[in-house]
Amino acid sequence: MSKVKTIEREIEALSSEELAALRKWFSEFDAEAWERQIEEDAKAGKLDSLADVAIKSHQASRSTKF
Repeated sequence: MSKVKTIEREIEALSSEELAALRKWFSEFDAEAWERQIEEDAKAGKLDSLADVAIKSHQASRSTKF
């Protein structure tokens, strides 16, 4: 059995309280992983083209305050 299938079976056996705790933990875990990926992409220059488009749009008065 794969690790994923084993984890799925374990999750199915959780109580409501345990499932809520898992959701909270996973949400935080996933957010931290996403943040690390964004930081790595920014350092590697992968977001530079998006920043350039945003800056040019702002300079052309195509941005709005919200």
